[in-house]
Amino acid sequence: MTAARLPETLWFTRCPVPTATGVAADRGWLAAEFAPDGIAVRSLQDADPGADRAAHYTHDLPGLFREGGNVPALWARSRGQDTRLVGLTWIEERQAVLVAPGSPVRDAGALRGLRLAVPRHDVPIDFWRAMALRGFEGALASAGLGLGDARLVDVPAAGRTGQWAAELDALRRGEVDAVYVKGALAVESARRAGAEVAVELDALPDPAHRVNNGTPRPLTVHQDLLDRHPDLVARFLAVLLRAADWAAGEPAEVARILGAETGAGAEGVAGAYGDGTHRTLHPDLSDPRLDLLARQEAALRAHGFLPEAVDIRAWADPEPLRRAHRILADTPSPSHAPVA
Repeated sequence: MTAARLPETLWFTRCPVPTATGVAADRGWLAAEFAPDGIAVRSLQDADPGADRAAHYTHDLPGLFREGGNVPALWARSRGQDTRLVGLTWIEERQAVLVAPGSPVRDAGALRGLRLAVPRHDVPIDFWRAMALRGFEGALASAGLGLGDARLVDVPAAGRTGQWAAELDALRRGEVDAVYVKGALAVESARRAGAEVAVELDALPDPAHRVNNGTPRPLTVHQDLLDRHPDLVARFLAVLLRAADWAAGEPAEVARILGAETGAGAEGVAGAYGDGTHRTLHPDLSDPRLDLLARQEAALRAHGFLPEAVDIRAWADPEPLRRAHRILADTPSPSHAPVA
């Protein structure tokens, strides 16, 4: 059988959050790994203006590695895109329910009967809306409540610039009582708006109450790439594992990379990610993470975000990550490596 011709380019995309992909890209390790093969490695975010950036959500690009939110990844798979789940991370990324200055609400139980902001964006998969619903759902569940115990208020967000801008403006105008936010930019946005924290979802002891778009966060590849070039997939994942190993010992450098990835300042990064974030970038396909992703899939389907069910266990393929671990075990760590 003739070996499949090597691709000219491997693509990667990641969300503006802590990822091993972002670390490996910053260090220049992905490009260095495949340069001897004559394969370029390019970021979808940094591609030419004519590139199909929508592939970050649709995964229409067969040569694409995606490390990002689970709502678009599940949506693409649900629509029939032939992707495979090859890893999951669980990174605590600040999630909070905010209220207006002076509000007495300071716990999840006090959300009963309140007007909760649910944004509506004009995009094929409204992951912002999904995040808000799931964030409120998790907070309410921690107090034995459900979404039916509060009032969901649609907040049109089309055409608005800035994350959470529409919801925080609605809060300022008194049109809603609470807003869900997450991540580094949310920390800065909340400070500028003067909003106060009612519920810190990160402080909830049950991880099921923190399941959302980024928890757990999937790493996916296209089945076509996996079928044609399983060795390239395994090598790519091995680079990510090495990046995660390196990050575990470099908290200051990871904070710098996070600032560049998120577009937030030091305050936003420090406020969104705990002291141990740099040690949590390793992907795996452990049963607990798969079970939590299955919870997310069921909730997204119940809310109408997924046209068809996704069988999480059938979607997951552990072999590429197993091969990546073997590659890493058999390859001495370089004394120094390129930096982009």
